[in-house]
Amino acid sequence: MAAVRCDLEDFAAEMFEPFARADQRRWGEVYLRGLLLDGRRKSVEPMAARLGEDRNRQALAHFVTSSPWEAAHVRARLAWRMQQVIKPTALIVDDSGFLKDGDASACVARQYTGTAGKVTNCQAGISLHLASDNASAAVDWRLFLPESWDPASPKADAAKVARRTTCGIPEDIGHVEKWQLALDMIDETRSWGIEVPLAVADGGYGDAAAFRLGLEERGLSYAVGISTTTTAQPEEAKPHIPPYGGRGPRPQPACPEPAQTVKKLVIEAGKRAAKPVQWREGSRPGSGRSGVKRMYSRFVALRIRPAGREIRKAADDGPRAGQSAAETKAGARGRSRTPRTRRPTSTR
Repeated sequence: MAAVRCDLEDFAAEMFEPFARADQRRWGEVYLRGLLLDGRRKSVEPMAARLGEDRNRQALAHFVTSSPWEAAHVRARLAWRMQQVIKPTALIVDDSGFLKDGDASACVARQYTGTAGKVTNCQAGISLHLASDNASAAVDWRLFLPESWDPASPKADAAKVARRTTCGIPEDIGHVEKWQLALDMIDETRSWGIEVPLAVADGGYGDAAAFRLGLEERGLSYAVGISTTTTAQPEEAKPHIPPYGGRGPRPQPACPEPAQTVKKLVIEAGKRAAKPVQWREGSRPGSGRSGVKRMYSRFVALRIRPAGREIRKAADDGPRAGQSAAETKAGARGRSRTPRTRRPTSTR
């Protein structure tokens, strides 16, 4: 830490410049330094014990819990700095689980997390990263509020709802799906003047048709994971309008054959359609020049017509070849409480 202390102080001065008071800027830098010090627990008390001459637990706690500063301003400055350093070619949406033994932390609940690979007691954080081939950095994030913490949800848990005030959760914050939080973060990042044309996400987001439609509505190309049970029509399937019987609403365009799972469509494409792809070196020893094996698999590229209820609702004229209703609305939007932030004309 001593070797990078000066660089860290310069970085903190740039990130925390919008803070109104000098003591906020000072304790912001101390808190950041405490997060980077060795030690598993990153709560205020154990961090204060490791900070030496800056071991002021009360001042650190005040900075985190009650000092009035706007987190969105710091995230915006971080994003501008990382855009210059990383020169991003993709936005990556991901989530992480923070395992918890008790139930006192905000938004903790039994839910699935890839951190543990199972359903367990944890918090879930959604993050948006600027990424290139060589580096990535998280520049926006949200804490996911499960339905059990939302008093307006039929799945509300009275004990968890009662802890909202103690945890400092505002009354107007309710449950919002993870994919909608991701779209909100993309919108916020673009409001800072950062435009990256490609979005990447795993199946936890790609399985939500509304998320894919939201990306298309924003003019973003994307590469997202989907489950093998996702349904679609082959590209050559032609929608048609059934004859109108004269009563009731007019029939909408539809494909004559039922949709199939993407797994079945890939199998029907046959082995010859699968092309080998190598993309980077792995960790296992190999016989090649580098001494390690390259990551390798076979892939099938198919153009399809996405199907499903959400696609039908969003499309005005039926599914379209090779895309999922690109020019239609994505549905209800989640709530966002973060302000728009003006980019400074210069940085340090």
